Formats: sequence, C-alpha cells, structure tokens
Amino acid sequence: MAFGRLERRAGAEPMSDINMTPLIDVMLVLLVIFMITAPLMTSSLKLDLPKAAGAKPTDAGLVVTVAVDPLGQLYWGDEAVDAAQLKLRVREAALRSAATEVQLRADKTVSYGRIAELIGLVQEGGLTRIGFVTETGAPAAN
Repeated sequence: MAFGRLERRAGAEPMSDINMTPLIDVMLVLLVIFMITAPLMTSSLKLDLPKAAGAKPTDAGLVVTVAVDPLGQLYWGDEAVDAAQLKLRVREAALRSAATEVQLRADKTVSYGRIAELIGLVQEGGLTRIGFVTETGAPAAN
C-alpha cells in the first residue's frame, strides 16, 4: 500500500524565453527621446541674415518660406529644391490662395543677381507678395 507517489518531481527547469519587459522599456524611452528631439532638428538651414533696424513682423495669413544659402542653393522651407521644383511649388501655393506671402530668407553674402532671379521665379509662379526676412537690430557698418 503506497500513500505517496513513486515518481519524483524534478527541480525548476531553466527558463529559455527572453524577458521582453526590459527591451520594451528601453524602446519606449528611445521613442520618447526621438519624439522630443525630432522637431528641434527640422530647422537645419543656417543663414547669416542681414540686419535691419526698421524690420517689423508681417501679419500675413498664408506664408511660405523660400531661402537661398551662401552657395546659391534654393530651399522651400528647409527642403533643398531646384528652380523648376520651386516654380512648381509656388504655382501650387498660388492656386491655393493668391494672397499667399513669400518670405524670402537669404544669406547676406548672396549676390543681388541671385536674389533677383529668385524674385522672378516667384513672380512667374503667380505670387506677388514678397517679404524679406532680416534679423532685428542695427545694420553692421561695413
């Protein structure tokens, strides 16, 4: 007559599964870091804007930003574009609203001729309201 089992239970077996909790925690922390830093990295175009004492901000409703860097490269916002792409995007903006203002940001070392070409491209695209973005303060004596 046996009161207990004759077989013996083995001890705890080693766990062969990966614990996903620490991995998920690390991924969530990285996601939060990227969500915070991504908007800060959108303004990557660095320009040395000219200074003007009488510069006042505009109150225009619809605004698009066009920029020229010291090398003469054109930008729509912060995205590098060529002349044909810029003209196409200006046309699209003009079709949405003819009252859209183009804010021109140009490095102070860019030649007058390149600025005149850019203004011509914008006007050919159908927008005529052009504002020049400057830094506030007294102009530097050259």
